[in-house]
Amino acid sequence: MFVITADQDDSRRSSDRVPALLAALVDLTHDVDGVALPFERTVGDEVQGVLTDAGTTLTIALALQRRQEWSVGIGVGTVHTPLAETARASTGPAFLHARDAVERAKGRTVPVPIALAAADPAPAAECEALLHLITTVVRRRSDAGWEAVDLLASGSRTAKDVAEELGISPQAVSSRLRTAMWEEERAVHPLAVRLLADLDSATAG
Repeated sequence: MFVITADQDDSRRSSDRVPALLAALVDLTHDVDGVALPFERTVGDEVQGVLTDAGTTLTIALALQRRQEWSVGIGVGTVHTPLAETARASTGPAFLHARDAVERAKGRTVPVPIALAAADPAPAAECEALLHLITTVVRRRSDAGWEAVDLLASGSRTAKDVAEELGISPQAVSSRLRTAMWEEERAVHPLAVRLLADLDSATAG
């Protein structure tokens, strides 16, 4: 099982971004499998959700990092069953790991504000290192890069279709995608999902 805990950055000097984030997460997860308990506010400017699917976990973690407003902790482990009706009322090792991870994500010991924790620290560290690399790409992507990536990833569009929609040349689209490192990021997603799933399987076993 996967628990994601996200804490708003610099919450004392900024507005409460939890309602907007929860609405965005509803849109992101409404038609996907793997959400055991939906995201909710737990305490202060913190949200938490419980997931059963590694791919969904990666998608949500990267969506949070794209916003550049949240420190994200991923806990992998067992939960006490049956789950309560809400993440806030649920307990188990995965929740403790998520707490440890988000506290590290908020500190200066990680290069980007995302961390992962599980019972076995060695494979957890390997998975976390890959998440750091992917997150760095995501956080450095420009608005122009996201514009091209979002259009290309949203359906059956080709780069030529994206160029026509944006009113730019196909060469300009290709340049945006190269700078955004979209192909490189997308290519390592299956590895990240497999590492997350392996951590989950080891816990279940």
